[in-house]
Amino acid sequence: MKIEVLYLQGCPNHHQTVERVRQALSAEGITHIVEEIEVQDENMAKALGFLGSPSVRINGRDIEEDARAGQQADFGCRTYLDGGRRSGVPPLAMIRKALLEAADAPDGGGTERA
Repeated sequence: MKIEVLYLQGCPNHHQTVERVRQALSAEGITHIVEEIEVQDENMAKALGFLGSPSVRINGRDIEEDARAGQQADFGCRTYLDGGRRSGVPPLAMIRKALLEAADAPDGGGTERA
């Protein structure tokens, strides 16, 4: 399983998002490295299909289902819907759901359970 947090330098939500991803991994009993990728410019954002900072991908898929279909790259901040309000950090439940989807994928997702 490949887990990535893509972010812009100085993003105030980057570190909290990485910690939340680690919390979700721990809750699911999955041992895996979280790769942090700094998106350095607009060209890199376009090449990566970056949807804003921070973005979390598991096996190349964004954790937010609604964001997976055809949104344009964005070299700016990102928010997530969390309990009826917007937050700069993705909700724990969203991350856990994406982890479980990846684990249930036909290729098995390559999870290592602790």
